[in-house]
Amino acid sequence: MKAVLYQVDAFADRVFEGNPAAVVPLDTWPADDVMQAIAAENNLAETAFFASEGEGYRLRWFTPTVEVDLCGHATLASAHVLFTHLGYAKPEIRFETRSGTLVVKREGDRLAMDFPAAKPKPLPAPNGIAEVLGAKPLLWLKTSNLMAVFDSADDVAALKPDFPALGRLLTPLNAGLIATAPGSDGVDFVSRFFAPSHGIDEDPVTGSAHCTSVPYWARKLGKKDLVARQVSKRGGTLWCSDAGERVVIRGRCADYMKAEISI
Repeated sequence: MKAVLYQVDAFADRVFEGNPAAVVPLDTWPADDVMQAIAAENNLAETAFFASEGEGYRLRWFTPTVEVDLCGHATLASAHVLFTHLGYAKPEIRFETRSGTLVVKREGDRLAMDFPAAKPKPLPAPNGIAEVLGAKPLLWLKTSNLMAVFDSADDVAALKPDFPALGRLLTPLNAGLIATAPGSDGVDFVSRFFAPSHGIDEDPVTGSAHCTSVPYWARKLGKKDLVARQVSKRGGTLWCSDAGERVVIRGRCADYMKAEISI
């Protein structure tokens, strides 16, 4: 079986920034272990697979080690492939996923994703995580992931986690870790995302993490529309809106590669 694979830098204005995702359009679904093997072979944060279903598409995401419930950058990349390369002409795309129906629309030169909000709740300081993270946050919160709030963007940028130790602490929680702080110079807040327990030490730009960080910063800053910057080595910008029970996350994509794979 042959399949086309696109590699797209999501939340990027040009190649070599943002978060690379592999996207594999399908006519029929291969076995789950085959999709997991493809994701491991790609060795990117996520590989997305989609196939036509009803009025839209079924979309699934795999890290190199596990299938995940929600992935923002690979959803953005999948919509980009449909709009840009596969001739999708309708104004919006509906993806059926493990996190429900996700809608992606064109908004000028950006794509806008409508995702479920995951509003964080306060959490007592978890044992040992600040030590392996390398700094003590002002506040801990939790949804499906942990979120550590720091005083400044410099604090977040300077973090140097002990990834093996962090992975051991996060694995029993089945969680990733969002580190976030106020931004400056037109950026409302910054973040980084660590998920060593899911096979990803640091994710370059994490759309799904903004389902948690956007509601927090919207309430904290008293504004619904926010510009976010993920301050990983590659970096990426997200234009976000708090919509109550939903979060709108916008970004651009840049094409890196189109290939044929043998399954």
